[in-house]
Amino acid sequence: MTPPTEATASRPRVEGVREAEILEATLQVLQDVGYDRLTMDAVALRARASKATLYRRWNSKLRLVIDALLTTKPAPVVPDTGSLRGDLLEMFCGLGGVTDSQAVGMVASVITAVGRDPEFAHAFRTEIIGPKIAASQQIWERAKARGELRPDADLSLLEPALAGIVLHRVFLMGEQPTEDLVARVVDQIILPAATHHLQEKKKS
Repeated sequence: MTPPTEATASRPRVEGVREAEILEATLQVLQDVGYDRLTMDAVALRARASKATLYRRWNSKLRLVIDALLTTKPAPVVPDTGSLRGDLLEMFCGLGGVTDSQAVGMVASVITAVGRDPEFAHAFRTEIIGPKIAASQQIWERAKARGELRPDADLSLLEPALAGIVLHRVFLMGEQPTEDLVARVVDQIILPAATHHLQEKKKS
């Protein structure tokens, strides 16, 4: 695809309502065909804009898609319910969590690109997934400070396990990402793995 010329680059940038319309059109095309098959031409057609209009604001498909995805991501809030279980349920259920059908659908639309395109994978992990991971890590660090975790708990394995298990069941097994599924994974897998030694000590 042809990048903008010096003439088009010097024109006013796309912003405001028009920018929002183009980003929404990008999300629609992304949901329809996925990242691999999305083109600037397809987005321009859906947004009823010229390709030059898109290039005045975004110099690549990657940047356009990342900016569009960012519009769907609420700023991560680190819950503080006083317990690891409560924090995990609050963070992973609802808007932006693994029970949010829009959020899960967006992951599905880019998952192959994450595996094939290193540049896109880096941007996606840094800008889209990164803030959520940072918030989740705070939950686990607080649980550790409260003494909820067993001493040898490996947070590098435990922290991403909940989302990994739920999304595995959604994408590969066809389950619905419900709050009940999240709660079952937390209660039957995550908490026993994270607190096993403490629970055994209390029993004795």
